[in-house]
Amino acid sequence: MTAAATTDTAHTDEHHDHGDHHILPLWLLIGTWVALMGLTIFTVTASTFELGAFDLPVAMAIATVKATLVMLIFMHLLWDKGFHSMLILSSFLFVFLFISFIWIDRKQYQPTITEKDREAIVIDLGQ
Repeated sequence: MTAAATTDTAHTDEHHDHGDHHILPLWLLIGTWVALMGLTIFTVTASTFELGAFDLPVAMAIATVKATLVMLIFMHLLWDKGFHSMLILSSFLFVFLFISFIWIDRKQYQPTITEKDREAIVIDLGQ
């Protein structure tokens, strides 16, 4: 190999452009992990209380905070282009809308089931 070929290869090996890579500081990663563990403990603790109708909303709120932390820190959305964050947020909006429609629809048909219908359903299921 000639000296020129060696220099060209060395030059291209030195300058690999991988975009906007950045290394997160260790304190941020450990802090995020501690926050996720704390929220997990909070989830387990909250599940021991009888919150009635608020059981699901509290659990979903905690899970949403945990998912947001993971996306922002570990998936680097905090430092990424705004378009990617908009895509993630819009997907959450659609999931929220779909679950809301199911929740609204659930209340529409359940009051029409009479006690006799419930007994027939249980018998048909063999319970």
